[in-house]
Amino acid sequence: MRKDKEKVIDEVWTEDHIKSFLEIRPHDGSNEDFHMLLKAYQSMRASDFELFVKLFCDEQRDINAADRDGRNVLAIVSEHRNGTEYADILRSAGAC
Repeated sequence: MRKDKEKVIDEVWTEDHIKSFLEIRPHDGSNEDFHMLLKAYQSMRASDFELFVKLFCDEQRDINAADRDGRNVLAIVSEHRNGTEYADILRSAGAC
């Protein structure tokens, strides 16, 4: 059986591609800002995520937006072994 999609490694993201994450909306009624940040974190390398967070904050979005359990993206990222650089980016943008 063949995979439908090959994994792309080290894909170069354009600024427009990164900006497109500002258009992502949740389908389950959860907080839009939380959903955008989480999807960006899950999809981007740290350097791309840093640019996304800047664009996100420039639009006056909530860097501390939480999910239904009250956890923000910083709390989730902080639990991940390789999340340190992402957590630092979030903290630099005012996440707590």
